[in-house]
Amino acid sequence: MSRKNKVKIFKIILTIVVLAILVGLMIYLFPVMKNLATLEGQVAFKEKVENSGIWGLLSLFGLQVAQIFLIIVPGEPIEILAGMCYGSVWGTVFIMVSACMISTIIYLSVRKFGRKFVCDFCDEKKIAKIENSKLFQNPKKIEMIMLILFLIPGTPKDFLVYIAGLLPIKPIRFILISTFARFPSVITSTLAGENLVVGNWERGVLLYIAIFALIAIVIFIFNKLDKDKIAKKAIKIIK
Repeated sequence: MSRKNKVKIFKIILTIVVLAILVGLMIYLFPVMKNLATLEGQVAFKEKVENSGIWGLLSLFGLQVAQIFLIIVPGEPIEILAGMCYGSVWGTVFIMVSACMISTIIYLSVRKFGRKFVCDFCDEKKIAKIENSKLFQNPKKIEMIMLILFLIPGTPKDFLVYIAGLLPIKPIRFILISTFARFPSVITSTLAGENLVVGNWERGVLLYIAIFALIAIVIFIFNKLDKDKIAKKAIKIIK
């Protein structure tokens, strides 16, 4: 069996596992989720999560692994679920620690197995485009580029985790950037999840808007100061 076929089978199995976990979690939590608007429902939901113990954490971690490995699976629903189950603080800690562990494994795997490993999971045309980019191959600018791209909502962060192993960026610096630059996005989602549990929909929406507005302001200021238009060029290359 060829390497590509093995990777395809791996992806299919991983997708099936993700769907199975999601369906299982929905079946397990649905009886209490439908009553989240009431105090009794909120108490019941917390008890349900607490009773799941280590299996709840392992299920959530499994979803996080699949989300980063498969790339196409969006991270926000998992982050919201983490906030619903463990609150904004511990939900954020869980997601960021998980992301740090998984990103480290992927980065080191790319450094060990090289370009072939990246091609198994990512579009080869995009990989070639970044490899041929002077901007992404510039050791003096790559850290700033990664920081900006991880901060901006909607950028393919999991793709960046794979491609980073092919770029001139030090392992520790990349792991720190890829972990902590996720914080605004993660805390937004976990706060929304926490507010969903207590039935405070309005507050969750306002928090989303406020945090994304803050990120937008920071990016706007950076773009004004960025004479070389690094951010715009980097986004254009990865899309």
